[in-house]
Amino acid sequence: MTIAVQMNKKEEFDALWNWSKTFMYHSKAEEPGYKFFSWSMNTNGTARDNSPAPDGEEYWTMALYFAANRWGSGKGIYNYKAEADQLLDAMKNREVIAGKTVRGEETDGAEFNAQYKMVRFTPNNRRPDGTDPSYHLPAFYELWARWGPEADRPFWSAAAATSRDFFWKVTNPDTGLAPNMANFDGTPASFGGRTMPFADDAWRTAGNWSVDWSWWNADPREQQLSDRIQAFFASKEDNYATRYTLDGNPVGNPSHDIALVATNAMAGLAATDPARAKKFVEALWNSPVPSGLWRYYDGMWYIMAFLHCSGQFRIWAPKQ
Repeated sequence: MTIAVQMNKKEEFDALWNWSKTFMYHSKAEEPGYKFFSWSMNTNGTARDNSPAPDGEEYWTMALYFAANRWGSGKGIYNYKAEADQLLDAMKNREVIAGKTVRGEETDGAEFNAQYKMVRFTPNNRRPDGTDPSYHLPAFYELWARWGPEADRPFWSAAAATSRDFFWKVTNPDTGLAPNMANFDGTPASFGGRTMPFADDAWRTAGNWSVDWSWWNADPREQQLSDRIQAFFASKEDNYATRYTLDGNPVGNPSHDIALVATNAMAGLAATDPARAKKFVEALWNSPVPSGLWRYYDGMWYIMAFLHCSGQFRIWAPKQ
């Protein structure tokens, strides 16, 4: 879903979209995941979990609007604009539905919390309500406030401002590190009795605020955040861990995960120290192509970071 945002060939985009609609999409009104996608699949095309991860819907929505602007909308599932509008409406407004899933009875609602104007970690009500900092994509919300269904455009404009404030609240004031999950007030969430550390999901947060700055220049605090996180990792040189407490103590043994190298490079899109930012981009350039067990996550952010750092991840606006 992530890389579909910037695919260059319509045929490849259509094939990926068709596969996702065929195997991952919930089209039955009685399903808790109705109008959303299963977040995790088995290799035989069946769902491992019927509930969605809202960042998936966020990226598909953006990809569909970009596809409509680049290639024009067709018919059926290839009416990109209509599909994007429908998905965006469901993310904000979908009703609560209870029903059977592969994990038993579950109840899902909308993917955004209307009160807080924030994306939820999951719309599945078996978990305490909260958010994932790395799901906040104000750069996209700005476009939805321009291109989405008119009734909800003020909501998306407010959501963009809310997420920018949230980045400032949820990150450590010294290290710039964000937790994997958080409460809507910006405090780290607890899961299984443990306070969420800076870990796999949270790596992406710096990329999100940096892309927002590079597209919109709307909140100079995002520059400060990038400076903080790059200064923190620069102090570790090439021996930094992949998990930390928010105040900077390593959790587990040091390792060099390529996805974190990639998002640290993306932080340079908002950073104010060019020499330091260049070192992080060079670290990405010198990283091997991801392979092995974690090649999906590492590889996706490896590609994404190269697109962003080269200026190829761009806004595809409607043709005039």
